[in-house]
Order: sequence, then C-alpha cells, then structure tokens
Amino acid sequence: MKIFAIAALVAFSFSSAVSAAEKFGPLIDPATLSAELTTEAPLILDIRGEAYAKGHIPGAVSAPYADFRGPKDNPGQLVPEAKLEARLQNLGVTYDRPIVVVHEGNTDSDFGAAARVYWTLKSSGLTQLAILNGGMTEWAKAKLPLETTTVIPTPSTIDITFSRQWLADTDEVASVVEGQTKGSLIDARPASFFNGDEGHAAAARPGTLPGAENVVHSTWFKGGTKIVDAKDAATIAASLSLKPDEEIVSFCNTGHWAATDWFAMSELAGLPNVKLYPESMVGYSKTDHEMANVPGLFKTLFRKVMGN
Repeated sequence: MKIFAIAALVAFSFSSAVSAAEKFGPLIDPATLSAELTTEAPLILDIRGEAYAKGHIPGAVSAPYADFRGPKDNPGQLVPEAKLEARLQNLGVTYDRPIVVVHEGNTDSDFGAAARVYWTLKSSGLTQLAILNGGMTEWAKAKLPLETTTVIPTPSTIDITFSRQWLADTDEVASVVEGQTKGSLIDARPASFFNGDEGHAAAARPGTLPGAENVVHSTWFKGGTKIVDAKDAATIAASLSLKPDEEIVSFCNTGHWAATDWFAMSELAGLPNVKLYPESMVGYSKTDHEMANVPGLFKTLFRKVMGN
C-alpha cells in the first residue's frame, strides 16, 4: 500500500506540476528570460539590494529582499498589507504583467529569498510568477547582457488582499502540535537547529516543533544553486512522510529556508494545501507553547560560553 501511495503521489504531483509548467513559471531559465526581453518583457524584480547597481538584467527593477521582511527582532513577520500594497505599487506591479524574481544564486540558501518574495506575491493575488533558476549566477554563466542604469518603474494602482490560503500562523501551528488539527510539520533548517544545538539570535530558545520532520532546504538541490525540476521535486516529496490530504506546514527560523521547502512542495511537486509559517521558530519560541529538542540547563550554559 505504501509503494502504491507513493507512486500515486508522484503521478499526481508531476501531472499537476506539468500542468502548471504550461503556464508562466514557476521557474524560468536565463535563455528563456533573455528571449522574453526582446518581446513583451515581464516585470523583473531584482531582490539583491546593493548588488543591483553593479550590474543587473536589462530592464530589471530593484526590489530589495529586506522590503519583503519584518523587523530585526522578528525578520519573518509579515509586512502589513497596506505597506506591502504601497511597495508593490511603487514597483509597478500589476495583475496582468508576468513577474520574474531574481536573486543572487550564489548558494542554495539564497534561493529562500526568491521563494519568500514569490510566496508573498502569490499571496497578494499575483498569478503569473517565476523565479530565475540559479539567479544572477546562472545569468552570468550564460554570458548574457547586464546594465547599470537604474530603472525607475511607472507606479501602479494595484489593490491587494493578502490571502491566508498558503499562510499558517502561530495558533494554527499550535493546533497541529497539540493534535487538534491533522497535519505535517516540516522543519527546513539544518540539523544543528532542528536538534537544538544551534539557535537563531532572535529566538527566545532553540529547538523545534514537536512531531516535526527535518527536511533541510538543501534537499531540493543537486549540489548546485539551481533547484530541482518538477519531476524530481515530486519524487523527493513522495519519499517523505507526508499525507497530501492533510495540511503541510513548512517552517524554519524566520520563514526564509522554509520558503524553499514550500516552493518545492507546492509549486514544483504540486502538493495541495502546503502552507508557510512566516514567523517560524523565532516567533514560536517567544510563546508559551511546547517545543521539542530544547537543550537542558548544562547544554544551554555551554552554548552561552561558546557564544552560540
């Protein structure tokens, strides 16, 4: 039965992914994007911040990742809807123009920035979305053109309503932890964080969610900085202890690495009902809810002495 279930999951996921691939996104390669620049170009959002000025894809607009993040003490916190709407308007975002999110692409960890922005845009109602797979690193490898002129977008009048369809908040996560809601909790962090040996500076305590499965964000890469394709993502998803008919919640420290897991499971593997917990363990650790793998007193003191 388990083999049959896995096979069915792969078939469902891959067929869903193929169907999605017939539309714009969720990934685009440099050659395809370069060809799009000669026709009706998509809106290219370069999320690299200061690196934009040193050279960017022709026509790209600077949209720093920090503008899609929360404050220092809770980086994963959502940007308030009104503020997010104003930022999207200033970037010239509209519902009818496709959008490509471009990150640096120097590490697999960096992909989380693009995935988090993609998730934010999708939750804002945008449907024609893609991430440049491999980011600027792959663009440079392909020896495609760059420009240094700052592009000033024409502001839009987009009116957004932020959807909760792909969002899990602390109460919802606690409900899964306490067994009131059925679901799978996926921790996208490296094992050191999952095991409680390491903690984020903004977290109140290290550890993970009780019952969580550790699926490190790098699982979705094959040794490089390009994420796997839809077929491989479906195969990887099928090997996990997931139940497609139940809610799947991806989390990490601040909703960065977790965005990669969400993107891989939702947008590539085609699993239904995958949600991102934006505030993740930084937010959860500041509550009174139960946690797992929290180190004891001796281990905590040792971590403090060692500066971690």
